Amino acid sequence: MKCEKINLRAIEPEDLELLYEWENNDSYWIISNTVVPFSKYTLKRYIRNSHKNIYETGQLRLMIDLSSGKKTIGTIDIFDFDPFHKRAGLGILIADEKERKKGYATMALKCLIKYCFTTLQLHQVWCNILSNNCESIDLFTRLGFVRAGIKKEWIRTPDSWLDEHLFQLVNTNI
Repeated sequence: MKCEKINLRAIEPEDLELLYEWENNDSYWIISNTVVPFSKYTLKRYIRNSHKNIYETGQLRLMIDLSSGKKTIGTIDIFDFDPFHKRAGLGILIADEKERKKGYATMALKCLIKYCFTTLQLHQVWCNILSNNCESIDLFTRLGFVRAGIKKEWIRTPDSWLDEHLFQLVNTNI
């Protein structure tokens, strides 16, 4: 999917090393609710099965490439896809810190939301954001997401507990 200055594309076998690096970066684990590293074997199996239909797996991960230079800067996900209730969760990671705060996350999310609402014909998309992640809260709010609830002391950190906010965007065109 071409979107402004980025492309969203399917995962390729050549993405193994990037995914291995990103999935095993423990600074991202609190966001993805992960507590153990991923093996290359597990990631190879994931990549091998990534061709399966979202209706079969309930998820879709796309790589975020810059249009100029073909540099991969992150990933964007649809997860917990529920075709009956017409909703899904969204998640995004701009892993290359030098490429953050340049509008790429906004572009990628706009593109994915359009795909969710037009192609998948979803009624709503949602995301969970930790209370200390002000940049993500600002990003999703700017795109029209509304805070629908707060899960108090939901995520344990080494120092304390964090609240998790639920944000929703309802497709008013359906």
